[in-house]
Amino acid sequence: MIIAVDGPAASGKSTLARRLAEALGFLYFDTGVMYRAVTVAALRQSVDINDDGAVSAIARTIDIDVRPPSIGDGRQYDVLLDGEDITWEIRSAAVDTNVSQVSTYADVRQAMTDVQRQIGLRGDVVMVGRDIGTVVLPEADLKLYLDASVEARAMRRYQECVERSETMDYEDILAWMKERDRIDSTRLIAPLRPAEDAILLDSTDLDAEQVYEQALSLVQDL
Repeated sequence: MIIAVDGPAASGKSTLARRLAEALGFLYFDTGVMYRAVTVAALRQSVDINDDGAVSAIARTIDIDVRPPSIGDGRQYDVLLDGEDITWEIRSAAVDTNVSQVSTYADVRQAMTDVQRQIGLRGDVVMVGRDIGTVVLPEADLKLYLDASVEARAMRRYQECVERSETMDYEDILAWMKERDRIDSTRLIAPLRPAEDAILLDSTDLDAEQVYEQALSLVQDL
């Protein structure tokens, strides 16, 4: 079985996908970490994030691997960049600010999509991202599109920053999230949108447990 979970930032899709994978004994694969890893590599090399060619060249040459968690520090997986653990670095504010731009580049998306599709077609996977149901795995057995109001999503991200002792202003996060939504939904390559046969779940007024119960019921009905 292949389950695709798509949606905008902080909609709760990663939490949902991870819980479904655990319940079903499936592989949990958050494809967004791949674009974040490319962003880390570009920032480290002081490449202009707006330089499509330079960023794409990096994406074609680096080695990105995602593995089960090796450290009990709250991580959901290990993310390796050329063998180096960057699991927490990909969640930095700098990466948050730049990853949407990186993900708009056709060559970057193609390089990442090829790997994602290879993994997904092995089956028994819950894959989460922004274009899984529409581009990466259009043949998925179940496509879920998880959404929430931008204000609710910004508050969730703000609370995550507080828990990590990071200094961030809610209004700044809200502005960033609105801009990210604009970029993700208007890009020419694989824009953020639900697949025609996706089931929409609105998590604005639901907690993680309620969303999970709805999604698990849909899986059990297959």
